[in-house]
Amino acid sequence: MAQQGISKVYYALSHWRNFRLKIFAGGILIGLVAGAVVVVFRYFIAYAEWLRTEAYAHLRHNPALIPAWFLFLLLVAFILGLIVKYEPMAGGSGIPQVKGVMLRRMKMVWQKVLPAKLAGGVLAIGAGLSLGREGPSIQLGAVVGQGLSRLMGQTKMEERYLLTSGASAGLAAAFNAPLAGVMFALEELHKNFSPAVLMAAMAASVTADWVSQLAFGQKAVFNFERLTALPPGYYGHVITLGVIAGLGGILFNQCLLRSLDLYDRQRVLPKIMQAAFPLLVGGLAGLILPEILGGGHELIGGISAGHYDLPLLFVLLAAKFSFTILSYGCGVPGGIFLPLLVIGALLGGSFATVSIQWTTIQVEYVNNFVILGMAALFAAITKAPVTGSILIMEMTGSFSHLFPLITISMTAHLVADIANSPPVYEALLNRSLAKQKPQTLAGSSERQTVAELVVCLDSKLDGKYIKDVAWPDSSLLVSIKRGEAEIVPKGDTKILAGDYLYILTDETNTKLIDDLAEARLS
Repeated sequence: MAQQGISKVYYALSHWRNFRLKIFAGGILIGLVAGAVVVVFRYFIAYAEWLRTEAYAHLRHNPALIPAWFLFLLLVAFILGLIVKYEPMAGGSGIPQVKGVMLRRMKMVWQKVLPAKLAGGVLAIGAGLSLGREGPSIQLGAVVGQGLSRLMGQTKMEERYLLTSGASAGLAAAFNAPLAGVMFALEELHKNFSPAVLMAAMAASVTADWVSQLAFGQKAVFNFERLTALPPGYYGHVITLGVIAGLGGILFNQCLLRSLDLYDRQRVLPKIMQAAFPLLVGGLAGLILPEILGGGHELIGGISAGHYDLPLLFVLLAAKFSFTILSYGCGVPGGIFLPLLVIGALLGGSFATVSIQWTTIQVEYVNNFVILGMAALFAAITKAPVTGSILIMEMTGSFSHLFPLITISMTAHLVADIANSPPVYEALLNRSLAKQKPQTLAGSSERQTVAELVVCLDSKLDGKYIKDVAWPDSSLLVSIKRGEAEIVPKGDTKILAGDYLYILTDETNTKLIDDLAEARLS
């Protein structure tokens, strides 16, 4: 069986064009299925949020029912605890888990994760926790990619591409943002520009977005009116907001990780009831400040329409920030993608409102700064500025703000980089890996797989001969792709920057391969 798998890998690498067409077709299939799954997920969440809104409206007119509502929230907390206990990989955002599977440091059982993530995400977000649908949608898409790949009997190499395409499809369907889905795969998951990844992710993202448009229409996720191009004289304010957002992103990441640690150390509530505390806090917030519940899509609409004055913007900013940290820390299914965009919008709206009072900024540019705040905070927290800029353009339906979006995203990214603040999903992944038992990190499987390694300009591999590289044990360099050319590797073949190396290795060696890829010249 192992020899048959190796033969499939060799065939794929020796018929590279056919392989790319194959995963392109696979991406279309995964886009259809993943898009449908995410559409169902979005429908259920929308219905659950409508029920929650109706419930709180009813409670305000019937206060005697409030104790019963809080008992219901405790029941939801218990069910969420059972779901996470049944399938721990369904907890949290889902993006760190997908990255862990991509790096072969985690294992995901798609038959268990799919129903657990669907049910848990709907319950957690519907009950009012400040969590988003986008992280879970990415994991649901990845689960679809993994499941279909295994049902079709694909190799481990092909599964990795199809899992990536599923994650791209999940983001595209969640946000109606196919380009952001593709860029997410390249910038966040693979950390390199791979033609094969591009083909699979593009096919899946566009197809999933088409499925989403059939269900929800072609309108942008956020409807910003009265958007005009930002004058060049305002770019000083853009950079200032970028610095503030960069500092805010650093604070958010630190608070998020601290929240997870505090939940782990607390002994007041049993693990299965950890969600009780944020759900009860959310119950109180639903009676006093309902705007901070759920992902916060309507909150961005309110900011855009100018419904909130400056003091209320500050209150909403502090409350949404705190409740998001509290909600995510308990470990139930749900992401931070949308909440962090909402926090960024509140930050941008607050900054613009203050600037109107103290500087020459005109009121018609408030929404510009709301959008810029979203992109800047996203870039600072995730350290994926290109994905963030493209995502915001697609979500707002405006492609006329590319330059200010890139400017503020890079400013916020630079601030976070200077402070050595890690990307949030990488920090969450490392935290999860550190908690695993040592034997589960590498896994006990002896199956062989193919690792793709991209040689960067400052890589220690650049300019080396194959015979001079200390390859991990039980590893074989089977192919080099240089542009459109395929090179059969020999000992005296020189490796050059831009080469794609395909290494046949045991799954237990993949961490060593990753370290080899990341080695840089000092």
